[in-house]
Amino acid sequence: MGIKKDLSIDFLGVRCENPFFLSSSPVGSNYEMVAKAFESGWGGVYYKTIGIFVADECSPRFDHVKKEGMPWLGFKNMEQISDKPTEVNFDNMYKLKKAYPDKIMVASIMGSNEDEWRKLAKMCDEVGVDLIEGNFSCPQMTSHAMGSDVGSNPDLVRAYSKAVAETTKIPFIAKMTPNITDMCIPAIAAIEGGAQGISAINTVKSITNIDLENMTAMPVVNGKSSISGYSGAAVKPIALRFIAQMLQNEKLRNVPMSGIGGIETWRDSLEFLLLGCRNLQVTTSIMQYGYRIVEDMSNGLMHWMDERGYEKLDDFVGKALDNIIPAEDLNRDFKILPDFNHDKCVGCGRCYVSCFDAGHQAIDWVADKRRPELNEKCVGCHLCLNVCPVSDCITPGEIKWKDGRQPTEIALKKMYE
Repeated sequence: MGIKKDLSIDFLGVRCENPFFLSSSPVGSNYEMVAKAFESGWGGVYYKTIGIFVADECSPRFDHVKKEGMPWLGFKNMEQISDKPTEVNFDNMYKLKKAYPDKIMVASIMGSNEDEWRKLAKMCDEVGVDLIEGNFSCPQMTSHAMGSDVGSNPDLVRAYSKAVAETTKIPFIAKMTPNITDMCIPAIAAIEGGAQGISAINTVKSITNIDLENMTAMPVVNGKSSISGYSGAAVKPIALRFIAQMLQNEKLRNVPMSGIGGIETWRDSLEFLLLGCRNLQVTTSIMQYGYRIVEDMSNGLMHWMDERGYEKLDDFVGKALDNIIPAEDLNRDFKILPDFNHDKCVGCGRCYVSCFDAGHQAIDWVADKRRPELNEKCVGCHLCLNVCPVSDCITPGEIKWKDGRQPTEIALKKMYE
């Protein structure tokens, strides 16, 4: 019998059977797709962003970055909001909510002025969605009155959030753009305007590849291309950074957060939850593997919970946040020397080359034995540990305290995958 744990969680007053939602994108853009996702086990959907206008799309509009034989590292899309009529999209959401009343329907909307935001919010009220997300962050809109150009303007974010909040009592979530230095500024503006939650991040403006045949970026549209949004595993570190900064801000620390950006596995999901997210959105990994990845995410998360003795998500949501501190507050009194397991060492020499050419020349190479040996120059940077291709061949070892520093008990990471 499989392990069962309670994955339900409250998000903005709405009880969700699990935190796994489709993000607003091509993976949730019509009735059939969303119905299949619901039946596969997803807790809800952020339906593909709806506007007053119908998007006129280019072809092709996708590109990716990967190493040979490996899954995508990152994915680029030049797609805008829904290319279906506004009324059709709202009708789909209405029918889906009737057919799947226990699943959570989030309407993602985008207007170009306050009147459009109010009109869309009123339509959300009429079809009875559970939550509304305001897309202030799409980086490839053809109008500067919409998307990430709005999301980097706190005054517009505040005004449009207010327009929605004054029109409906459905909880409103503001979706943030990462194409900005400090995400806290527009996020605070959204809360001031009446938003009750934040979702982050949307895609990162990018050029993924240069096509050598047409001398332009990818994808190639009649010999031309454009800068547009990057997603997938490569953006997860950026997403985690912005989310941590927002949840550590005094004005945002109690704001419910939906995490987006590179979630592919149960561990990715766990990392967002540990920072404090109460909701998770996924697109790019579905594009590679399909809707059934939610089974792997759920099962992996429940197994981890069982190993750690957790019964429900609220037992550990946000548990890592307070351990992420300013650089000036880190303990710099010691260095941890690497320990070499010569029984596991394959004699590849990567640690030696990397340390000599990019570190502190702290490893000597014993040629006749094909093995590394640490010398007195080591500063404990652990570059060698990070380049070693063999699991647990190089691990944290002896702790050395700097001259004049008082030894104390320290928390040490011992296991590396």
